[in-house]
Amino acid sequence: MATKIVKPRLSSLSPMFLLITMIVGLSLYFGDFYKVPLVVLFLITSIFSLFTLKGMTANKRIEVFSKGAGQSDLMLMIWIFILAGAFAQTAKEMGAVDATVNLTLHFLPANMLLPGVFVAACLISLSIGTSVGTIAALVPIMTALANKTEIDPAMLTAATVGGAFFGDNLSFISDTTVVATKTQGCKMSDKFKTNFLIVLPAAIITFAIYLFIGSGNSTSPTTEDYSLLKIIPYIAVLATAIAGLNVLIVLPIGIILCAIIGICGQDLTLLSFLDSAKQGIYSMNETMLIALLAGGLLAVVREAGGIDYIINKLSSHSGGKIKAQLSVATLVSLTNLCTANNTVAILSVGSIAKDISFKFNINPRKTASILDTFSCFVQGIIPYGAQLLIASSLAGISAMSLMPYLFYPYLIGVSALLSILTNYPKIKNNH
Repeated sequence: MATKIVKPRLSSLSPMFLLITMIVGLSLYFGDFYKVPLVVLFLITSIFSLFTLKGMTANKRIEVFSKGAGQSDLMLMIWIFILAGAFAQTAKEMGAVDATVNLTLHFLPANMLLPGVFVAACLISLSIGTSVGTIAALVPIMTALANKTEIDPAMLTAATVGGAFFGDNLSFISDTTVVATKTQGCKMSDKFKTNFLIVLPAAIITFAIYLFIGSGNSTSPTTEDYSLLKIIPYIAVLATAIAGLNVLIVLPIGIILCAIIGICGQDLTLLSFLDSAKQGIYSMNETMLIALLAGGLLAVVREAGGIDYIINKLSSHSGGKIKAQLSVATLVSLTNLCTANNTVAILSVGSIAKDISFKFNINPRKTASILDTFSCFVQGIIPYGAQLLIASSLAGISAMSLMPYLFYPYLIGVSALLSILTNYPKIKNNH
């Protein structure tokens, strides 16, 4: 007897539509996108998704979901989240963040304050792998510096935000990099090289803009003392990651160095180090839960034919690689607009993007770069995103006041679009 083939339909994507509808609806109702409980919404959508699988027993439906949530790549991602959280918190507690900030700012001449702040945020975010952490560390200092100069606090804060997204997009320990590379099955070092070439023009142009705007400033900022010893964990993590060492080896090296330097310098005790590591791991709980739920949810959507529906719709039109890449960019951008979280956006569409990449013979490192760059572009310009809300809150200004000065996020969007249209950089395909 022949097996009946079910044609994929739009209704198979109903769990994703429900998720987006709930996020947008509740955000508009409460007037605060940042505080929408994403974990709860993913849980509700995941439960709903189980009822969309037809002709299966309850146990079989749960099995489909569980296999999606427990896939090996996702489990590896969870381990990286755990280690990244522990490293970020222990580095902060032993004074590495403050030391890095003060070292970078120490060498800034007055007329280089704006472009210097942008470069400082780029380097710090590249080292620590988080835009939120960079903003939290830098914006209070930038606010104090703005009070001593003639520079608009909104512009100085926006320069910090822009630089923070440089590292969020590129850093080896950024959760967006981790998710983008793991969902596409490519090496972090390969993705870094491709992604760097895409965003480098945006960084150079942004630097030139801030240099021109800030050239009239003549008030010299003062900073606190810094310790070169405390910066060693960040240097070690960055150097070993660029050298191609596995991130599961890189992060423990950073954590061990934080412990040794912190305890020897009496900034930490063994107990306070362990407590810091625990707090860092706990801080990743929401991201890890969302990752598990997103994995299960997408497995159910795939089983119901939702992924096939999207692939069929894309492949039914002409346009080849360029249109396929634009489709990936559109998917992750729209998802990010709804979730206000670039990591969640990549998690939500990563599996679909991988299928599109395979279908149209696109190199995985290019797809990973598209996912990461477009998600950072959207995240960097939405006033209800965590980064702009935190930055504006710390600076004591409106999030909307930052919008005219967010040159880097705007430019990486343009750069990423041009990279698709011009097939830049050219990469030999791995498929």
